[in-house]
Amino acid sequence: MSLPLQITFRDMPPSEAVERRIWKHIEGLGKFSDRIMSCRVVVEARHHKHHQGNLFHIRIAMTLPGGEIVVSREPPLHHAHEDVYVAFRDAFDAVRRRLEAYERRHRRQVKSHDIPPRGRIAFLNRADGYGFIETPDGREIYFHRNSVLDADFDRLEAGDLVRFHEEAGDNGPQASTVRVAEKLAVAG
Repeated sequence: MSLPLQITFRDMPPSEAVERRIWKHIEGLGKFSDRIMSCRVVVEARHHKHHQGNLFHIRIAMTLPGGEIVVSREPPLHHAHEDVYVAFRDAFDAVRRRLEAYERRHRRQVKSHDIPPRGRIAFLNRADGYGFIETPDGREIYFHRNSVLDADFDRLEAGDLVRFHEEAGDNGPQASTVRVAEKLAVAG
């Protein structure tokens, strides 16, 4: 992944090994989103008198279209974050979860609904409660009276324009969710 990455070390000397690990984590996030615009990572060694070693605080700020994901992992009460790599794992796991949630929301926002195909009523058998819709490409699609919305089956006439969803039936394609298309008012 090629993106602007800024790494800052506080209260500790810069480390190439740590930088490589950060890059590895960032590249792993590329599997979850290709929308990451930039990322800033701060690695801070917290010196506390009551601990044997340093506890590491990790802060990650990731810029995405329409927002930013920020994770700040404070050292827990136990000593797991005395290992900078454990601190990274925890912080990047949190970023991954938020990135996945961002992608789920984004997909829902841009989800498009296909317009159901149109056709014309080619044949009606009112007695048995079925008919056929002729599609613009010349196919005939079976439908049952129960597939017609708003109990409009009895109002249908040959030649009426309808919208429908096509699905596979036992004997070939069939229409479900048949809806009478709005009739255009003709000024006369």
